[in-house]
Amino acid sequence: MWQSILALLIFSLAISPTRSNTIFIHKSCNTTLYPQLCYLYLSRFATRIGTSPRLLAQTALAATLSNTRQTTKKLLAYSRTHKLTKREMSALKDCFEEIDDSAYELHKSMVEMGKVHMGSEFSFNMNSIETWVSAALTDDDTCTDGFSSKNMNGELKIMVRKHVLNIAHLASVALSFVNNFAKG
Repeated sequence: MWQSILALLIFSLAISPTRSNTIFIHKSCNTTLYPQLCYLYLSRFATRIGTSPRLLAQTALAATLSNTRQTTKKLLAYSRTHKLTKREMSALKDCFEEIDDSAYELHKSMVEMGKVHMGSEFSFNMNSIETWVSAALTDDDTCTDGFSSKNMNGELKIMVRKHVLNIAHLASVALSFVNNFAKG
């Protein structure tokens, strides 16, 4: 009997932090422009994030960077398996450069988030991170600009737009959490 009560107590204590972490992520995601996408990508890291705004921002940056790299791989695979016109290849090449720039800026943001501490440099460091994530968003938007022509393959346009919008939306979520952390 005593062992059963002890086991139940340990079990409930083990669940409580995870539940509160999940609630924290859910509430935080509801403050973003893309709450469902946010929750989809971040809820699996509830134990790691806990209720830390810093870890939430860092994890959102990491999820965005990971998806950015996956997008590059998917678009590269598509370009190798489909016959594209010269114009389409040129637009895709430009898009790869923009996505690569975005990945670099997200990586810099993640590294800086890991080092930033409260103090005299906090505002400067957070402004740098916010600038880099904003630039990553701009790069994602610029990528899709090359596919606006009516002469472009419709399937390619849809695929690029779908994947690039996904990483742009994730970057928006990450920026929201970075901004919230910067405000303290």
